[in-house]
Amino acid sequence: MLILQLLQWGPQHGYGITQMIRARSSEALQVETGSLYPALHRLEREGWLKSEWGQTESNQRAKFYRLTAAGRQQLLRERDRWAQLVDAIAGVMSPEPGGGTL
Repeated sequence: MLILQLLQWGPQHGYGITQMIRARSSEALQVETGSLYPALHRLEREGWLKSEWGQTESNQRAKFYRLTAAGRQQLLRERDRWAQLVDAIAGVMSPEPGGGTL
């Protein structure tokens, strides 16, 4: 979901994705390349991403990933699932009405 979310703003190479995740999470999330690239390849196999070779800001050759129309639809589904999960966890974490304890 995080990769799809970040790529909705435009194409990005793998290192750029890791940096964006790190920066937008205030350094709380650190994605290792050993996790990122298999995820990118899986998302591409699913048809949610497309990739092409290009040049980075520092003139290095890199594969850039972009969101497809199917990826945008998947992002909407993932956001809905995330909202349901947050609501479910909030329901469990909320104090019981009437001040009861476990």
